Amino acid sequence: MERSQIRRFLKLTKLFSKPHPWHGIDIGEESPDVIKVFIEIVPGDTMKYELDKESGYLKVDRPQRFSNICPIPYGFVPQTFCDEQVGEYCMQKTGRKDIEGDRDPLDICVITERNIPHGNLILDAIPVGGFRMIDGEEADDKIIAVMRGDALYGDMKDIQEVPKHIVERLSHYFLTYKQRPFSEEEREVEITHIYNSKEAKEVIRRSRKDYNKRFNMDRKELFELINSGLGAS
Repeated sequence: MERSQIRRFLKLTKLFSKPHPWHGIDIGEESPDVIKVFIEIVPGDTMKYELDKESGYLKVDRPQRFSNICPIPYGFVPQTFCDEQVGEYCMQKTGRKDIEGDRDPLDICVITERNIPHGNLILDAIPVGGFRMIDGEEADDKIIAVMRGDALYGDMKDIQEVPKHIVERLSHYFLTYKQRPFSEEEREVEITHIYNSKEAKEVIRRSRKDYNKRFNMDRKELFELINSGLGAS
């Protein structure tokens, strides 16, 4: 079976099964200027939901601590992975050593004037900046974006255009959201920089490289299995 036939086969299988949000949703042809985002949690959620990487369904991670509620829709960028490239970029910008990516999809929050009542959906977003966040010894970048076509925020191109109070609320949320209820353990989380759209897009590019490096072997194995199972005829 030729590679084009394999791609066609994979495309047809999506008609009869739900694509995995991390691997089955394309980041978009306009990436990194405009990207697809999978939303996990929205303002008002008192639980922290996150993707179950094996099944592709949302799972409950933990209750949100006290009144610390995510101020805007939050999720991840499909087909991204934060590993060596993302960790290296963090070290370049901070002068730190021994920083690694957190080995998760790239986190992103999307500013919109509209109320999005629930997660488990995809939308188009324009990256305008981000937080260079370090959790222990791991790079845990948070991209900040605006929803494409949003009447109030959709024309923004850079973090400097985002209202200061939104940036401050997001900063407070990310510095405290990993604290667990009734736990005396404090996580060492810090935001070293608030960066612009240019750096945000570089983080996205690097997370794409990390993703391709991590999952290309899996794709190759899948193609070989399809070839061996379906290509004999």
